[in-house]
Amino acid sequence: MPIQPSTELGKIAHGGHCVAHLDGRVVFVRHGIPGEQVRVRIIDDSKPRFWWGEVAEVLEPSTDRVTPPCPVAGRCGGCDFQHISIARQRELKAQVIAEQLQRLAGLDVDVTVQPMTGDDQGLGWRTRMRYLVRDHRVGLRAWRSDELVELPSGGCRIAHPGGPTDLLALATRDGDLQVVVADDGCTVLGPDGKVLAGSEIVTQHVRGRAFRVRADGFWQVHPDAAEVLTAAVLEGLAPKAGERVVDLYCGCGLFAGALVDAGCRVTGIEASRSAIELARQNVPQARFFATRMEQAGSRLPETADLIVLDPPRTGAGAGVVKRLAQLDARAIAYVACDPAALARDLATFAKLGYQLDSLRAFDLFPMTHHVECVAILRPA
Repeated sequence: MPIQPSTELGKIAHGGHCVAHLDGRVVFVRHGIPGEQVRVRIIDDSKPRFWWGEVAEVLEPSTDRVTPPCPVAGRCGGCDFQHISIARQRELKAQVIAEQLQRLAGLDVDVTVQPMTGDDQGLGWRTRMRYLVRDHRVGLRAWRSDELVELPSGGCRIAHPGGPTDLLALATRDGDLQVVVADDGCTVLGPDGKVLAGSEIVTQHVRGRAFRVRADGFWQVHPDAAEVLTAAVLEGLAPKAGERVVDLYCGCGLFAGALVDAGCRVTGIEASRSAIELARQNVPQARFFATRMEQAGSRLPETADLIVLDPPRTGAGAGVVKRLAQLDARAIAYVACDPAALARDLATFAKLGYQLDSLRAFDLFPMTHHVECVAILRPA
């Protein structure tokens, strides 16, 4: 599509795009920094109310613009912030969180995104990678596309260095190639989900506990994430021995393990049966049920002292939030990977008598627009 005339990029928006206005139309622009003067190439004009674009030429760069460490950063769909200094990345993420909380929940919160210890470069952290194989070529998908962007020399810059050194040797079939780096080694899964190297079950260690996790199941992708998030949840809830806790979307029992070790009686709810089977092995002191939260019913106690929820990117939703408010908990820890979903659920909690007490944000996904939050709620 034609390149548009010079325009100044506005604020950062949810999703990592800068907002621009061209002929009265809103355009969400990739690979820019607020305040830059640029020319924009329109890449998607299918929506009547707004378009998508990307920076075609930088006329007046921001002082925070840097040379991306990866030569395919502008084409690969994985890293959308590599052109921004790491400190400014965190500032922009904080702005997005604050804007979503204000717009969707009416909350004015001063947000700071905390880096992980030693993450000065924001590289080499992603322990779970999904590569694309086509015609014996290995790469990653382009943004919003199944187009293959071949890996550059040296591989993906954010991939954990514990992965296989020769991906081509494993690229015998077209399709997805999953690489999982765990505390006990590396597992590679082929397009059909079969193990090509390593083990189907991997082990992660957090706060003195060993957690067995399916290689193709859910676990945080930053190597420090599980430890950092667990510490934030415990600090926020301040659990006391004997308290009853409900751990929702509990996965293989990460938070349940820490709460049991604090002396709590824990009930975990998770839709994945395979995850619940592992949770029962990982934390035998807790009770776990494999069911969707919407269908938990009698699996939930009538009351709870504390609640932990770590829902998927879409959030918990109004129905789940209303059910949780009925448990009359003294505190709720909400772990969120999407600021907009978090804000929507916080707005529902507020209507039901729970207010935001504190919020911490962590840069668990450097070089991308993604960010993780831990919100603590208490009765108003």
